Amino acid sequence: MRRLIIALGWLSPFVPIVMWPHTHVYGFVIMALLHALWLYPTLAPNVQWFGPVVTRFVTEGREVWLTIDDGPSDDTRQILELLQSRGVRATFFVKGSLAELRPEVMREIATAGHAIGNHTFTHPSATFWCSPAPWIASEIDRCAAVIGEVPYFRAPVGMKNPSVHPLLAARGMRLIGWSVRGFDTVGHDPARVAARIVPRVRPGTIIVMHQGRGHSVSSLERVIDELLAGGYSFVVPSDDRLKTNR
Repeated sequence: MRRLIIALGWLSPFVPIVMWPHTHVYGFVIMALLHALWLYPTLAPNVQWFGPVVTRFVTEGREVWLTIDDGPSDDTRQILELLQSRGVRATFFVKGSLAELRPEVMREIATAGHAIGNHTFTHPSATFWCSPAPWIASEIDRCAAVIGEVPYFRAPVGMKNPSVHPLLAARGMRLIGWSVRGFDTVGHDPARVAARIVPRVRPGTIIVMHQGRGHSVSSLERVIDELLAGGYSFVVPSDDRLKTNR
């Protein structure tokens, strides 16, 4: 699928030229549709046309995987205290540029038994989707130079392009998406964040939340407490339990 989309994308500018003697309009319409075929899996999180994206995991119980993006930040220690008080394990997808400034916090995350994932070095959310392969490789590798080699990667805002999967495969990494999110980077009400997440949770759900905002800790607390009350436990699943939508 990936190779077909790339081929059609490269050929799309020639469509209006070939069709010009016959029709002016439909050639540009077809070209636009072919470009949309490229943009949709690039901009839409979890779409797997370019390659597999992990969006759930196999479980026989009421287990969920909590992932926390964008740290480490000023509230990381408070989040660690929250997780410890509830007996919750999580995966922190960190920015290398921030991890470089807080090595002691990174050690505390690992010592507490949580997992760490690569979330690029600078988190270029506005440009990652259209970045060439060498830039993407640099973002991944510069983060890895700080946090070490880890098996999981999450793209900024979940966006990717045709270069991402080959780069990850060469590094033995998997692209981790999510099952549900609370849009806690745009909303500030913990109750609304929880209302977007909790009703959609099922066994094997991957939850994405964020840190570093004024409401991050309270939003995490609200979601965790409601799911614990619903009989869920929080785990970091092994690699062989991870699944895509394919």
